[in-house]
Amino acid sequence: MPVRFRHDQKDNSIYFVTFTCFKWKWLFDLSGSWNTAYKWFDALFSKEIRVTGYVVMPNHIHSLLFFPQMSKSLNTIIGNAKRFMAYDIIAGLEEKKHVTLLDELHGCVKKNQKKKGQRHKVFEDSFDAKECRSREFIKQKLDYIHKNPVSKRWQLVNDYTEYPYSSASFYEKGIKRYENLLHVAEVW
Repeated sequence: MPVRFRHDQKDNSIYFVTFTCFKWKWLFDLSGSWNTAYKWFDALFSKEIRVTGYVVMPNHIHSLLFFPQMSKSLNTIIGNAKRFMAYDIIAGLEEKKHVTLLDELHGCVKKNQKKKGQRHKVFEDSFDAKECRSREFIKQKLDYIHKNPVSKRWQLVNDYTEYPYSSASFYEKGIKRYENLLHVAEVW
């Protein structure tokens, strides 16, 4: 059962948001769907929600999102994101012929979810979200996001600023890998 985000959501707020692939499977990596996160960021941008930090890992996403106006609930925004990205991930898995994995993801869809049209279980039902209420907390979360690819568990690159699916290069070197990325100092 999904854990619902219950918080006094308010305008001009920044949230640290994390959601993971089903059973922590490396679905972004296996499907080659890294850019689906950037498509989601573009969808957020069109709704005036700004991405101020992110990392797309092989099996999860961390992001710092700025909401000038909280017109929809965070549950709706993240639920839409997961649906949106799931289509690209499944298409990538089909293209790469990951038949066994696709069968597993299909078999894990619950009956009530099938009635709603879901065909594959791509993401965990719940997500984590924390409101960033101080500069220190924002800095802590940005450091965590950016250093995730070089953490003991991952070791995906030697230099975290070189990880291609992160805002670290922007904050450390001024190099944007996502065009509409907004520096957190511009909104805080």
